[in-house]
Amino acid sequence: MGKEWTEITAAWKGDMAFIGKNEEGGTVQMGAMDGQPGIRPMELTLAALAGCTGVDVVSILKKKRANFTDLQVKVSGKRADTHPKVYTEINITYLIWGENIKPKDVEQAIQLSEEKYCSVSAMLKSTAKIHANYRILAPGESAN
Repeated sequence: MGKEWTEITAAWKGDMAFIGKNEEGGTVQMGAMDGQPGIRPMELTLAALAGCTGVDVVSILKKKRANFTDLQVKVSGKRADTHPKVYTEINITYLIWGENIKPKDVEQAIQLSEEKYCSVSAMLKSTAKIHANYRILAPGESAN
């Protein structure tokens, strides 16, 4: 059985910058620091969604033996106009490079992530309408 609690520490680094750190030592910079841009906390929420669903889709496509060579997850969000300014609408685009990838396999992987596995998506659904789409690209093909 897993650990009951997850702990993150956010250490203030001056102005509006923090360094977030997990118990294993992984870090993330929030806000600009020493002239270097950081990721805003609400942007991290979108990054968490991209990573969470991305891991699910990769895992499922591997189990289906899909011949993919790369995968990117692009997430954009629209926030409410009033505080606490939660996300109200989120778009997810999955870009999958490979050969002979079956659209049905991709659609099933996305559906399983959305409906069963991605805990970030499950939390965000309470405030945001989440839309997903995908594109299958040939190896080396530009996503633009």
